[in-house]
Amino acid sequence: MATTDTVLRRSIDARGDQLILTLDPAFQGLPDTAHGGSVLAAFDALAELAGPREVAGLYRKRVPLGVPLELALERADSACTFVLSDRHTLLVDGRVAPAAEGNPAGPGPLLRHASGRFLRVTPGDAQKQRVSEGARDAGAHPLPVSRTCFACGIDNELGLRVQLEFDDAEVRARWRPREPLRAADGTLATAALTTLADEAAFWLGALATGESGMTTDLRVTLHHAVEFGGALTVTGARASARPRTDRRYWDTEVVVRAEDGATVASARITFVAVRGAARRLVKGMLAINPPAVVGRVFPAYAR
Repeated sequence: MATTDTVLRRSIDARGDQLILTLDPAFQGLPDTAHGGSVLAAFDALAELAGPREVAGLYRKRVPLGVPLELALERADSACTFVLSDRHTLLVDGRVAPAAEGNPAGPGPLLRHASGRFLRVTPGDAQKQRVSEGARDAGAHPLPVSRTCFACGIDNELGLRVQLEFDDAEVRARWRPREPLRAADGTLATAALTTLADEAAFWLGALATGESGMTTDLRVTLHHAVEFGGALTVTGARASARPRTDRRYWDTEVVVRAEDGATVASARITFVAVRGAARRLVKGMLAINPPAVVGRVFPAYAR
């Protein structure tokens, strides 16, 4: 049986001194785009570092699927840096390095997103997307799923098939891994942890803005290996979604915990809202999600 790890490692091809990364369509996030968590997992596989480590990627443009991409790798001391590009167009700057416990990743500087189309959110608009303290909603609502997404795709044979939910306080999910997510050494595949964090951050940003977009600056700290089989809980406080001075960008914080409450991964991930990007996404979601589920996140597009 194919596993996430084996398919991911087959995506990496060493051609002499050159590395080529051709991501399988199973690693889709947004349509025709690699999930950010899968790209981080590829960096981590090549770095081959043990112990607590930070896996980071600064995404300049969306990463295509099924396309041979050039991947440059440099090792210096105990850290690895990566440059992923498509025909000399820079896509992602990455880094994997040891992380000191208790010192979570911090957000770094971001460049302008390649599309040039952003949502400019005013403080009043952002607040309308959140439930006020005087009208708290105690109920949990499911977030939309898709058919092919590596995180939430219900038909993705290698994916997580995670179902996230939200209320006024947080985005969360309790998730038990499927067999394809078992690594050869009996641990949970790294891609599961990086993808859980990235997926939660995306929905934190979408709920804060009412728009789709992409995660751009991903910093995930892997605190320790996770034995395969146990349930994990991923949470992101909605109050952690805070706009930067440039209000196209929203910083978020996400934590993944084991059944005993131990933190196995933590992340600081920046979401950028792109005006109108939800239009195409919503069309596909409405085919398999009730309109009310989609409309709670993207009210301007699910009418």
